[in-house]
Amino acid sequence: MGKLILITGGARSGKSSFAEKMAAGISDKVLYIATAVAFDEEMQERIMKHKQTRPQSWNTYEGFRDLDKVILDANCYEAILLDCVTVMLTNLLWEYPGMDFETPSQELLNKAEDFVRCEFDKLLKAAQVYQGSLIMVTNELGSGLVPEAPIARSFRDIAGRVNQQIAAHCQEVYLAVCGIPMQIK
Repeated sequence: MGKLILITGGARSGKSSFAEKMAAGISDKVLYIATAVAFDEEMQERIMKHKQTRPQSWNTYEGFRDLDKVILDANCYEAILLDCVTVMLTNLLWEYPGMDFETPSQELLNKAEDFVRCEFDKLLKAAQVYQGSLIMVTNELGSGLVPEAPIARSFRDIAGRVNQQIAAHCQEVYLAVCGIPMQIK
């Protein structure tokens, strides 16, 4: 088993740049897993800026489903950087069959969370087999105001539980604040 690392923080906290520096310090043989989908012009711009900061020697996989298979096939890489868990979670919820974002029932939200957590269970099992370092970036959503909309509160809660699920398996966890990463595990 390799090393599993989680980096969390708020928006623009420096977590992605810290993760990229960490991965670059491990090797130039890095697989970057980009979980974002370019669904509008703003997201296209964000993705382009992220691509420009990565070393040319890194390979990129764009996707958010079945990442366990990607990790299991990545033994030629000494490091994998997955950015970002929260975006992956969002995309999985968007694709969940019958998801109603206006008035979701608690039963539907519970089933969707079970589905999402199963995806992360598979990812974490693959991480236990992977021999390199797997660095995952996620957002800390629980430090702000309680969202007004029920779906936003549910998303925050699911993201928090997924982050706990991942952190429990990690050897190292970092919190980035104001561009300063602090090791908390």
